[in-house]
Amino acid sequence: MTKKLLLPSAVKHFQFRNTFALNKTKIMDKKIITTAAIFGMIAIILGAFGAHALKKVLTIEQLSTFETGVRYQMYHALFLLFIGTTTIIRQKLKKTIYNLTVLGVVFFSGSIYLLATNSLMPIDFKIFGFVTPIGGIFLIFGWFLLFFDLIKPIKKEK
Repeated sequence: MTKKLLLPSAVKHFQFRNTFALNKTKIMDKKIITTAAIFGMIAIILGAFGAHALKKVLTIEQLSTFETGVRYQMYHALFLLFIGTTTIIRQKLKKTIYNLTVLGVVFFSGSIYLLATNSLMPIDFKIFGFVTPIGGIFLIFGWFLLFFDLIKPIKKEK
């Protein structure tokens, strides 16, 4: 015969809140990992596109610029994969790093793709050149936040 343990409502409330926080954490981690997978997949597609289709229509310098965008996108796909799977940084910091990295990749790599293929486009994208360093600053700041969090002394539990 099993006995049913009656828990005070405060304990039940704590268990619910704990489960909710855990689910929220899993949802954010899944979002980060999913974004990493999408960025990685797009980087591979664009890399292949650049190596095969764009090779015929871009100059060596333009192709090299395009490849830089692809390379940095892949670096940051791997970075997000790490952020989404690690347990050594706080969830709030993960979210901040995630947002900085997504904006950074879109601004940095996205503007590089447009600038590298500018000669093929009917619109002159050179006016968006100022976006590239802004994206780079977002990416650098995301890495800085990770570094700063890792060098902080660990608080001892009492």
